[in-house]
Amino acid sequence: MENMQERKSNTAMTAGLVLACALAALFGFLYFNARQDIEAKNVDISSKTKELLLTNTKLDSISAELDKKIAEVTSLGGQVADLEALKAQLEQDKKNLVNSKNVSIRDFESKIKGYEAALTAKDVEIAKLREENAQLTTEVKTLGAENTNLKTDVSTLKSDKQALADSVYATTVKNKELAEKVTLAAALKAMNVSVNAINSRGKEREGGEYKAKRVEKVKISFKLAENPLTKRENKVIYMRMLDPQGNCISDMATGSGAFTYGGKEMVYTAKQSVMYDNSGQNVDFIYSRGANYSKGKYNIELYSEGFSIGRGTFEVK
Repeated sequence: MENMQERKSNTAMTAGLVLACALAALFGFLYFNARQDIEAKNVDISSKTKELLLTNTKLDSISAELDKKIAEVTSLGGQVADLEALKAQLEQDKKNLVNSKNVSIRDFESKIKGYEAALTAKDVEIAKLREENAQLTTEVKTLGAENTNLKTDVSTLKSDKQALADSVYATTVKNKELAEKVTLAAALKAMNVSVNAINSRGKEREGGEYKAKRVEKVKISFKLAENPLTKRENKVIYMRMLDPQGNCISDMATGSGAFTYGGKEMVYTAKQSVMYDNSGQNVDFIYSRGANYSKGKYNIELYSEGFSIGRGTFEVK
């Protein structure tokens, strides 16, 4: 009986040990598989992390390259709207790479290729812009040189113009002086100016000295000198008679008036128009004052065409 119980007890222990070993083997198998699965997952996570980091690095590199392109195109005067739009899209992709739970590295690799293709195409445009800017720089330098030459030419022309103006002015002055000399040379000249007295009976007396009671009229006589430079035409001759006090004797009612001499207005006693014929012709002025002559010396002045052409005197005692 005791042996039977002992056998049963040994059998139970053996069965328990077998069961324990089986359980241990099962748990070991399960643990091994779980460990393998965890390690595989860790490897996959590590690989994806590396891919994400590499992708993000590429995106950062492309972003930096875009900044350089934008700066260069701007300095060259090109349009950067497309590059700025590409940069905005890139920044959004970088955020999506970090924040999205389900990330497709393959999709991002495709986007990276698109960005790289856009940068390559932009390089061609930038090269063209550089060439155009170089050409513009050359043209600006050429225009600058031409402008300098034009300024020099203008300065030379101004100098030539001034020299010409000076020459014209000098010639004008000389011509004016010559014209004045010719005009002066062509002026009338009254020669042998004499003054005779005519009394109330019409008797004429010579000598230049007369008694007041015998002077009713005066006759101023002179000869116009021959001059080939003087035009043969009507000449207006003005006569001024100055009393002993130097005042011009005049009476507007008997034909006196005013004329210009030396830029000033002067009163004349009488005037007459004479046809100059360059023959040495004689001219007479007969003047009736209509009043008595006071004692003293009287001066006669003759003018024509702006020139003083002769003088004479007579005396009343």
